[in-house]
Amino acid sequence: EFYGVILDDSDRLLRLIDQALRSARTPRLRLQHRSPIHVPALVRECVELARTQHRLDERALQYAEALGDSPAVVLGDPDELKAAISNLIDNAIKYSGAEVYVQVEVTAIEADRVAIRVHDRGVGISRPELKRIFRRFYRIPGAMALRVRGSGLGLFIVAAVARKHGGKVYAESPGPGNGSTFTLQLPLAPAV
Repeated sequence: EFYGVILDDSDRLLRLIDQALRSARTPRLRLQHRSPIHVPALVRECVELARTQHRLDERALQYAEALGDSPAVVLGDPDELKAAISNLIDNAIKYSGAEVYVQVEVTAIEADRVAIRVHDRGVGISRPELKRIFRRFYRIPGAMALRVRGSGLGLFIVAAVARKHGGKVYAESPGPGNGSTFTLQLPLAPAV
């Protein structure tokens, strides 16, 4: 059963990589599966999956909402958004070092957008690297990059998914050793 999940996830990821590479060449690639997605439910699912995969408790990986009256529903492809959010959470965990402390928050911003923020107390990112990390095959140089396995495609895919859904993603960090915050912003579905 476990290996079946891994194989399914690998197939999904390969499709997502292919779509991301195509959308990099054709930025206005249309979503094939547009359905209403309740963002808090999807993010909670990603958090629970990460807790299970990384064997973390609720103190190490926290979830919060600040939505007010916002319905927090977007139109999009649930598999793509789940992969993007999971990637941000997995990166925060992997780059946390020995002690994992990651906060994931869903917040309403303005009247027409929702933000998913993933904050860690990990290795941090220098200002010049913040501008490069969403490039295809880019990995931050240094000792931590040597210990953490990766292809340099994860954040590139997150950025492609964000664009495809009419949103954006960006990173903030006070600098090396001071953690980082990744924010994925998405437009809310029009009110019916």
